[in-house]
Amino acid sequence: MPNILYLHGFASGPLSNKARFFSNRFAQIGATVHCPDLAEGDFTRLTLTKQLKLIDRLAQELNPVMIVGSSLGGYLAAIYGSIHPERAPRLLLLAPAFGFPRGWEDRLGKEEMEEWRQKGSIQVYHYGAGESRPIGYELYEDAVWFDQYPDLRQPTLIYHGKRDDNVSPDLSVKFAWGKPNVQLDLVDSDHSLGDVLEHMWRGAAEFYQRAETVSASGA
Repeated sequence: MPNILYLHGFASGPLSNKARFFSNRFAQIGATVHCPDLAEGDFTRLTLTKQLKLIDRLAQELNPVMIVGSSLGGYLAAIYGSIHPERAPRLLLLAPAFGFPRGWEDRLGKEEMEEWRQKGSIQVYHYGAGESRPIGYELYEDAVWFDQYPDLRQPTLIYHGKRDDNVSPDLSVKFAWGKPNVQLDLVDSDHSLGDVLEHMWRGAAEFYQRAETVSASGA
């Protein structure tokens, strides 16, 4: 059975609504979705580097036909796909958080960013846990070293809400501009994309089936 690797968003988890939705739908057409806890039980010390190491281990084990990423997971999928295109042959990105460190700067401002640096951590709401939890400043320090718009060459499908006030859809527009391998669908939704799940599924299923067709043809 083909494997799909699903990467959840920041302060989310394997049981998010979108992860469960896509897991159920892909199972109906014969694919297994694997959605790991990207924090590996240690949210406070979360960094992109640590998450990418986990993604690499899983990609080597599972040999996924596609990687799906939501929000920060989408940005991580893009970073990983740019480094290891052979292990990420096809990407489905849901409101990908391109420009991740700049997003923190814009939301917090200089004073709160400096306070975060001095204290070493700040409290953020963890949607997966349903409570506030500390996140270390090393998340930001690590993130600034990564390309804000990774260079992808493989087929990539992006869904982004026009009303997303968490991650601007303009970031996906900028990323997709001039790339024939990237298909961008701007939908009438917010960051959660919860009200366009069926619409996204139709496109995702077709996108997946094209991957299966290519695989079967030996191309």
